[in-house]
Amino acid sequence: MNRLFNWLLFIPALALAAFLVILVAGAITELAGGSYIRPPDAGRIIFAIRLSLVTATAASVLALLIAIPVAYLISRHSFFGKSVLDTLLDLPIVLSPIALGALLMIFFNTAPGRIISGIFGPFVFEVRGIVLAQFCVVVGLAIRLLKTTFEGIDVTYEHLARTLGLNRFQTFWKIVLPLARRGLMATFLLSWGRAIGEFGATVTLAGATTFKTETIPISIFLNFASADIANAMIFILILIIFSLGILFAVRKVRILGHG
Repeated sequence: MNRLFNWLLFIPALALAAFLVILVAGAITELAGGSYIRPPDAGRIIFAIRLSLVTATAASVLALLIAIPVAYLISRHSFFGKSVLDTLLDLPIVLSPIALGALLMIFFNTAPGRIISGIFGPFVFEVRGIVLAQFCVVVGLAIRLLKTTFEGIDVTYEHLARTLGLNRFQTFWKIVLPLARRGLMATFLLSWGRAIGEFGATVTLAGATTFKTETIPISIFLNFASADIANAMIFILILIIFSLGILFAVRKVRILGHG
């Protein structure tokens, strides 16, 4: 009976793993035997990779800077309307990225949006729009991950630091953040990986212009739109490599955290 139960656990896991391997193998096979509508453009590939790395890094850093105080507030404080705020902050996680991008585009047609564009420059169909779209998609994820991290830190450490004379900011800076460092690293990596793969909000707000707003996912979209499957596979495999590297790094951080 125990052996049967173990097989019931392993079979779906192995089947899903096999399915994912088959998907990747299919992409490699298509790339190896595919016919190119146009030869691969090394400059275009490098541009898409560089733009994805720069915008995803900027968006993830901004998301982390916002998520740290917000997640700590929610994890440590009780206040009127907390459940409403907590629910609202989860909206970017469940809302369709295309809908989120549309909301951003509509926002920049309003008076507050025009004021912000006047201060920081245009966002619609610009690289700034990519960073903003990626930020809006990943910030909810970052808050949720860090909230779990802060909740996992024993509040006794903070109480002890306060009795030793540290104020609340000093306690947060010298005690909480060092204890949360692995959670911070994992949150940044996961947010970064999600930002690199973001498409819906980005293409809605920033558009899909070659050598301007062409991130890796947008390159995939443009190549599929022109029926150039082989070139699309190049960008898909690049995205897979990035994704696997990020997942490996996150697991390494967690393993070190338990060591």
